[in-house]
Amino acid sequence: MLTRQFTLSLRRINRIELKPYANLFASVKPCSCRSEGSMTSVEESDVGILCYISHLPGFRGILKQRYSDFIVNEVDLDGNVVHLTSLEAPSEIAEEKKEKLVDLLDKDYSPTIESFRALAGESDAEKLKDFINQIASGAVHNFFKESLKLFVTDTIDGPDSVSKLVRVRLNSGSHSGSRRNSKKRKERGDKPYDSRGSDNWPENIGKFLRFHLYKENKDTQEALGLLGKMLGIQPRSFGFAGTKDKRSVSTQRVTVFKQRASRLAALNEKLIGIKVGNFCHVNDGLVLGQLQGNRFTITLRSVSAETEDIVKASATALGENGFINYFGLQRFGSSSIPTHLIGAALLRGEWKAAVSLILDPREGDILFHFCSHV
Repeated sequence: MLTRQFTLSLRRINRIELKPYANLFASVKPCSCRSEGSMTSVEESDVGILCYISHLPGFRGILKQRYSDFIVNEVDLDGNVVHLTSLEAPSEIAEEKKEKLVDLLDKDYSPTIESFRALAGESDAEKLKDFINQIASGAVHNFFKESLKLFVTDTIDGPDSVSKLVRVRLNSGSHSGSRRNSKKRKERGDKPYDSRGSDNWPENIGKFLRFHLYKENKDTQEALGLLGKMLGIQPRSFGFAGTKDKRSVSTQRVTVFKQRASRLAALNEKLIGIKVGNFCHVNDGLVLGQLQGNRFTITLRSVSAETEDIVKASATALGENGFINYFGLQRFGSSSIPTHLIGAALLRGEWKAAVSLILDPREGDILFHFCSHV
């Protein structure tokens, strides 16, 4: 009897093509495996699992004894296997420097207007002067709107017939802003999340930050929920191609809307069991299904086989022929009423029977014991 540990590296693709097998159902091996914790005897043959793809005797081992025994690396649409190779944030793309508002307002345009008057005449010079005043007025409005929101501004007539003034008042209706924002959220409905975020995001940078998420013994939603909490953003601002197993070490691509790489990179010092890196800005966020599949590196422990040759032959057959990716017994429930019986009743249109299977007292329930003694 051989007992040892070994590691397999597998790649599962969402749409795999298996080689044709002429004798696929030639040798049916009954299996006595039962769902752990089940109160009934449900065997593989009861749910349509009838045979093995291989004629080899096989071997036994323990899967996922440790979460590090199950390593998952996402495979993107281009066939690239996703790995975390860098934790550094790239240098941010410098934005074009804009002249400060105070410089725009303090600048004297009189000499420029007089020069233009000599070229274009009195009428056009006055139009240019009015246009510059309008720009300055708009800049003042924007300044208060962005930097001093406790004030509101409007434009009123000046002391003469041609001048205009910017009037500044205390914003007494500031509390109504939250109600307006709430109304906007309701009106937005199911629109893409692109409609949110910073209004002054640079046009030369993609709106989505793509990064590689490495996590240990955490599912995807849990990891992204923690990142969102630390960044102060909602979980829906993240996008990903697929969820990964919790009990594993996994690496996958994630996108987040309008965030700087430096902010996420700074979290690595505080995170435990999670790392982020390989940052780049892209124009589109990830959605479910945008991947070819996953590459698995699996460690089996306490491997038991008659001979080492059986293990080698099984591993070779797995690498050359692939495997049928079927659901195991754990997908059929662990209660006294297997879930596939309920599903079969629904497919047959036997609604009363399906409802009874769901709602009737089951063996082990308190209500079952109560009814049995009445």
